[in-house]
Amino acid sequence: MTKTTCIRNAAWVAAWDEGVRTHVYLKDADVVFTGNTIDFVGKGYDAGANEEIDGSNLFVMPGLVNLHCHPYNQPLFKGFREELASKKLFMSALYDCTAVYRTDDEGRQACAEYALSELLLSGVTTITDLSFSYPGWFDWLDKSGLRAYVAPMYCSATWHTEDGNKVDYKWDEAAGRRAFDAAVKLIEDAENHSSGRLSAMLMPAQVDTCTEELLRDSLDLAEEKGWPIQIHAGQSVVEFQEMTRRHGVTPIQWLNQIGFLRPGAILGHAILLDTHSWLYWPTKDDLALIADTGTSVAHCPVVFSRYGMIMESLGDYIRSGVNVGIGTDTHPHNMLEEMRTAAILSRVADKQTYGITTAEVFHAATAGSAKALGRDDIGRLEVGAKADIVLVDITHPAMLPVRDPLRSLMYTAAERAVKDVYVDGVKLVGDGEVLTLDQKTAGEKLEDAQKRAEKGVPTLHSANLTAEQVSPLSLPIGS
Repeated sequence: MTKTTCIRNAAWVAAWDEGVRTHVYLKDADVVFTGNTIDFVGKGYDAGANEEIDGSNLFVMPGLVNLHCHPYNQPLFKGFREELASKKLFMSALYDCTAVYRTDDEGRQACAEYALSELLLSGVTTITDLSFSYPGWFDWLDKSGLRAYVAPMYCSATWHTEDGNKVDYKWDEAAGRRAFDAAVKLIEDAENHSSGRLSAMLMPAQVDTCTEELLRDSLDLAEEKGWPIQIHAGQSVVEFQEMTRRHGVTPIQWLNQIGFLRPGAILGHAILLDTHSWLYWPTKDDLALIADTGTSVAHCPVVFSRYGMIMESLGDYIRSGVNVGIGTDTHPHNMLEEMRTAAILSRVADKQTYGITTAEVFHAATAGSAKALGRDDIGRLEVGAKADIVLVDITHPAMLPVRDPLRSLMYTAAERAVKDVYVDGVKLVGDGEVLTLDQKTAGEKLEDAQKRAEKGVPTLHSANLTAEQVSPLSLPIGS
């Protein structure tokens, strides 16, 4: 018999109100789910349940939907990438810094287990996993219990820099086509996975590394299959200058010309639009193009803030009608910290407090991300939605006082107050501990993998620098 669980008399519930299409607070309310589906959200549930959970000390909210993350390698960069950028490549670390820090299959698996644990602990229930394929990928997603969009990346060219002054592109269109074909096979396998929690997403890696033909074929297949499609765009000045050199228009305008901008398409980052203060471009059309075409944006503010770069501003995107989701991109894979950073940096860009609200950021991290994926059954607590539910302990010291639980959680407590996490009605986090994965052991394996990666840095760096030279320690080693 399918189990029914009732979270009874929850102190606070972030419920979905379809009438206004937004989340609203309910107080002293019940949330009930049977199997993997929510049956009831409201007050006075009077039917039976197999399990009753006392909600008097809980804030019940929908699971967060991470629209853009790279679990397969990013934890490896901890201690290496936080203060790292290419000084002559407009402060991006993409081209000659992080590219020299590579891991092996054992390290990728340790990264995945560690990152997936981080995601669960911060209340994430759905991820878009943008990875290059590695052994055991589906096994780790299955074991974690997360709902996941599998998005193997592919491209027609790779970046290369000899001197750190400019980026060259090594083109191999045949290799890109083979990678595309392999990605399609992989995501078809994901759709047929026995867990029922894996879905397909096409991921041509970057706007500047894919041919027009590869992008058009990707778009045609995405439309035929009903798959979402995502691409990195608007993520560096180098990319912007390369695309304007090639085409005479911005990366966003070029994507619009070839038909990429559309509902179901997602732009990873889209920070460097033609309005950005770093670019001084004569047009001011990009934001309207994104909004008018129904294209979504996956906003990942933490990693860009480490370069000294911010979106200008998230509030402007939302006010312009752009559907925005939130992602973690790099380490730490902590959605609550990402949401806090998104709110604060948007206010910095606007030079005022009221340019973005907590509710708008929460919407982006839940219903906004879900909309980008074409879903109305995740990122919300309503009857018929998936039982992807997060229970927050409002008695945790970092949550007190609890005048407004979202503000307490987002601006202060973060993952420390996340108590339980359910995906498809299955508890994956209990009392603040991941029940499906072993983050501690993964961290120990990651330590060894990082040491192995450091040894290879001089062979990959254009000037044969060591890891210590590329990213010195915060403090010198004393005698």
